[in-house]
Amino acid sequence: MSLSKKAFAEFIGTFWLVFGGCGSAVLAAAFPGLGIGFVGVAFAFGLTLLTMAYAIGHISGCHINPAVSVGLLVAKRFPASEFVAYVIAQICGAIVGAGVLFVIASGKAGFDVSAGFASNGYGTHSPGGYSLLACLVAEIVLTFMFLMIILGATDRRAPRGFAPIAIGLGLTLIHLISIPVTNTSVNPARSTGPALFAGGWALQQLWLFWVAPIIGAAIAGAVYPALFAEREVPGVSGAVVAEHA
Repeated sequence: MSLSKKAFAEFIGTFWLVFGGCGSAVLAAAFPGLGIGFVGVAFAFGLTLLTMAYAIGHISGCHINPAVSVGLLVAKRFPASEFVAYVIAQICGAIVGAGVLFVIASGKAGFDVSAGFASNGYGTHSPGGYSLLACLVAEIVLTFMFLMIILGATDRRAPRGFAPIAIGLGLTLIHLISIPVTNTSVNPARSTGPALFAGGWALQQLWLFWVAPIIGAAIAGAVYPALFAEREVPGVSGAVVAEHA
């Protein structure tokens, strides 16, 4: 598969993640009498990832997240030569997804993009008023666990065909934990798209939602192979057999 096709798949996947996930937060979470709330938004993000994992996983690997690309790069599951193209595609997909959502959301009287537009924040802009340190720790730890799920579920020793389910449900759980803390990022592209439209504080605080997920992902990318990689040892007949670390 050519790099251009892989990058376009990443664009489509990240578009869907932002439009579907953030769209559920902006359009449906607080709808009078029928709102889906935090639980609904958490499942919306999980479902966008699960559906895209099955749709484009065989094309690009369905990273749709610069932090995931970093973690896979560190774990040596992803070639460095494709990294920049993937990240550019992911950011562009997120911006276009947020743009389409903005057009739809602004069609309702009283819409105020400065209210947040599903942006991530800390301190006074954290949904629950959590501090910078609390939000930093949450994003690092949750992204670390997200990458551990991804690396484990896609390990060649894992049951085949079930990785998208584990990864999608993992993202759902992450949102159930951290929507009140940061509005949940664990994905720099997802944070960038809405922040560009919200402007102001959302752009000022965007740095955390690049730094923390990348740190968490890079740590997982180093830890998983170090702890759980297969070691190859000579078999009885000279063949190579797997020995778990």
